[in-house]
Amino acid sequence: MNPVKRFFRRYVFSTVGLLALLLAANILLVVGLLLISEVTPPRETFSITAFCGHLTQGPDGWQADAEATAMLDPGAWAMVLDPEGNVVWEYQMPDGLARHYSAGAVAMLSRWYLEDWPMTVWAQDDGSLVAVAQPKGSMVKYYLAMDKSYFSFLSMLLNVVVYANVLLIVALFLHSTRRVEKAMGPILNGINSMVGGKPVHLREDGELAEISAGLNRAAAYIVQKDNTRADWIRGVSHDIRTPLSVILGYASELEENPALPEAARVQAAVIRRQSEKLTGLVADLNLTTKLEYALRPLEVKQLDPVELARQAVSEVLNGGLPDAYALSFTEAAPGARLTVAGDPALLSRMLANLLHNCVDHNLGGCSIEVMVGPAQAGGCVFTVADDGAGVSADKLRTLNRGAPVASTQAPDPGGAAEHGLGLRIVQQIVRAHHGRLSFATASPHGLVVRVWIGGSK
Repeated sequence: MNPVKRFFRRYVFSTVGLLALLLAANILLVVGLLLISEVTPPRETFSITAFCGHLTQGPDGWQADAEATAMLDPGAWAMVLDPEGNVVWEYQMPDGLARHYSAGAVAMLSRWYLEDWPMTVWAQDDGSLVAVAQPKGSMVKYYLAMDKSYFSFLSMLLNVVVYANVLLIVALFLHSTRRVEKAMGPILNGINSMVGGKPVHLREDGELAEISAGLNRAAAYIVQKDNTRADWIRGVSHDIRTPLSVILGYASELEENPALPEAARVQAAVIRRQSEKLTGLVADLNLTTKLEYALRPLEVKQLDPVELARQAVSEVLNGGLPDAYALSFTEAAPGARLTVAGDPALLSRMLANLLHNCVDHNLGGCSIEVMVGPAQAGGCVFTVADDGAGVSADKLRTLNRGAPVASTQAPDPGGAAEHGLGLRIVQQIVRAHHGRLSFATASPHGLVVRVWIGGSK
């Protein structure tokens, strides 16, 4: 049987058992209440008033019609007593009984028995008393009277029984819920850990041991698969470096060789630039793999974010920024002393990727502004804004969800496909620093990227 079905089958049986326990507890409480209050649930089915309606008093005395005698059970009998206690009419009355009764005897038989016959009586308008005796053993009669304080106690006991049932139901429900939570909690937490890429190992015991074992096998398979992929990427990257170095070296020599025709030197320059791009791609692939699988521990240091951003801007400018681009740097709070904890190399790489994203995807040129300032919740905020082509609304929503995209801009129709590792690395660096990243549209056009590092979330 499927372990999930088996678990819920046991849960159903457990619930039925708890309900049976509740029923048994109610039965015990009701029985105890009946014993305390001496309740007699049966009620009389014979109607003395209806019987009296079929009795008439005439000149010859009392008479009963056939319907009246038919109302009496076999073994029952009836009589009419005058105000003096004499029997003036009788029906099937045993011969051994007296035909005259004192006031005390009348009081006794009207409430209790007459020689073991349960009696039911009804007074007439003329003072006569109609008495009907049911068969012996057919009725049980008790005179119930109790003290007011005892009656109040019984009322309180009834309320206690009701509230005790409510509390018992709530307690049993919470107990059952706790059992389900105790059994399913580790499994759900394990699934969430697997989704977050964290290692998982659950205890393989209890009612859901099979599911826990299956999750452990799945987690081990995912870890093995991820490690295999990471090892493969590292191996391929290592194998590519040597031929790339050779290609770059020969391409540079050919590009600088004045003996070659100009066309050949231009082709060598193209080979060199594409090889440099391939080298950068390999480096990005290695870095994103290390960040994804936590293979690169953060080297956290106390650093000045203003100086860090200024250096990133300087490196881009010194790298030969085309004249079509204008790059500026400003401080949101000049003179303020900002300090954040982070990995300088990774944060520099993050800013460099954002700047290159502005350049690479605005081929017609644009103005780029980098600003650093304090954040309201502490830490600092890096802002990289451009007035270029901007980004579509769909890609903007995708970026703010943290999902990877090929690039922030539409691909160049004549260019190569965009791999999108630059923005992916930015997202991974921000996540590794427990920061926050947002993308917005600049006014009137362009893209604004803000990165919060440090401070409370």
